Amino acid sequence: MNTSKKMAIYVITTATSVICGAVVADDGKLQPISVESLLTEMVNRDAVAEFPRHDFRLRQQSSYNRASQTPQEPEGWFANRDFNSDENSRNFVRVEENNGQKEWVLMEHEGAGAIVRSWMPYGGANDRDNQIRIYLDDSIEPVIEGHMLRTFDGRGLIPYPLAHQSLRSAVSFFPIPYAKRCKITTTKMPFFFQFTYREYDDDTAVETFKMEDFESVKSLTERVGKQLLNPQDHLAGKKAEINSTLHPKTEETIDLPAGAVAVRHLSVNLGDYADPSVTRSVVLKMEFDGKQTVWCPVGDFFGCGIGLHPFQGWYRTVAEDGTMTCRWVMPYQKTGMISVVNLGDKPVDIQLTAQVDDWTWNDRSMYFHAAWRGQYPVTTRPISDWNYVTLRGRGVYVGDTLTIMNPARGPWWGEGDEKIWVDGEDFPSIFGTGTEDYYAYSWGGTSTDFYEHPFHAQVRCHKFNKLNRKTVNTKPNTQGFSTETRSRSLDTMPFSSSLQLDMEVWSEANCDMAYGVGVYWYGFSETTSNRQPDPEGALIIPPQPDLNAAE
Repeated sequence: MNTSKKMAIYVITTATSVICGAVVADDGKLQPISVESLLTEMVNRDAVAEFPRHDFRLRQQSSYNRASQTPQEPEGWFANRDFNSDENSRNFVRVEENNGQKEWVLMEHEGAGAIVRSWMPYGGANDRDNQIRIYLDDSIEPVIEGHMLRTFDGRGLIPYPLAHQSLRSAVSFFPIPYAKRCKITTTKMPFFFQFTYREYDDDTAVETFKMEDFESVKSLTERVGKQLLNPQDHLAGKKAEINSTLHPKTEETIDLPAGAVAVRHLSVNLGDYADPSVTRSVVLKMEFDGKQTVWCPVGDFFGCGIGLHPFQGWYRTVAEDGTMTCRWVMPYQKTGMISVVNLGDKPVDIQLTAQVDDWTWNDRSMYFHAAWRGQYPVTTRPISDWNYVTLRGRGVYVGDTLTIMNPARGPWWGEGDEKIWVDGEDFPSIFGTGTEDYYAYSWGGTSTDFYEHPFHAQVRCHKFNKLNRKTVNTKPNTQGFSTETRSRSLDTMPFSSSLQLDMEVWSEANCDMAYGVGVYWYGFSETTSNRQPDPEGALIIPPQPDLNAAE
């Protein structure tokens, strides 16, 4: 997997350099995957824009309901018992005994790989004194052992923000590579869990994680954490701008500098507006080397959904003053254009700035894509899968933003699991445990607060204030609009022939919801998707329920 785009974040040693997330010696040979190389890759935005030099497929082992076996059997396919509550629960690999002690096996993988994301909610057996053990290669002793949650929530071994507490979940992105195999166990029956890992080709050289490695990269871990929390905008190179009033049903286009370059910073500000639907009715279009690769409403593109909802992430930031920024690297070989379309019936002030700087194009360079799908109504009965996107060809999936409208006051809307098929597999290699779990929090029916992290956020959700004037208590409620967003770094999803991402529509209420999703991926010139521009759909904003009505 050849690549030539260099990134000057860290010099690993005097004899090696970092090239798109891979460590390459002076003689041009790839060095093994290591904790050091993966941490460096985590903050290398150029690496995401090229097909991985060390090819891999992203896999996941979770506590999804094992009754889900085939879409041809809907009763099992939409089964929702994604947890373990008693000895009859079998949402794990197996139970074994080591040195006279029973252990529950949560994940087992044969071959070279790297754990790149873990998610576990607070609650159930996870909260009790449940010890997690990670065994690598041929070792009969765990390389990591500790409390199942505190080890991976920023309070224990892995520091914040590489591990953190989201809304009632422990989430870790610290990479744990291994050369031969990985097994993860707990000393008590687990509750919910997800372990996401890279599966490398058999001939990939990987240095297995050791605790002394953790100690040796502490300073690098600290620097990476600071970078993630304080993302720097790339303001060098040539600038292209739009600064005008965009009248209804019109668009404005700018040509980008010609040559083998890349858009490295893009910001949009829509000025003062009273109608939050403007972030849906104003659409970004981009064309690179004669092919349109982006058609997406600005709110879904930048991660804030319908209306302005400030947050900060590694790839995108929405500021209090209304400036929406993205730091996806968007390379092209010859020509590029950016257009802004006003689908609405009122004029909108547009300030757009694109910074374009150098890029060395090679046979692994890919074009950035963003698309949108919306639907209203989406019926919750019968339970169904709702397709985010289906891609054909070769590329890397890098993130999405989901905005839903839930008309029901009490019931929780997000029990549905993500199901992701890669390269034509018969069963999804990623089968999750809930929509909110996919966006790295848990207990969505009661976790109705704003939260943000470099790689995911809940930027919008409502709380219901009870009308009883004798109490000041609030009741969590997911009625109305909610917006969840996720971007990927080490957990990007490469594909060689296809990728299909579906999300179950699994609500406790029988009602009509609204779904809208912005999806982001990189692909080659021949890569296609099933998403097409939908200007009529972007103008359909479902009515907001009365959030202050009596129960």
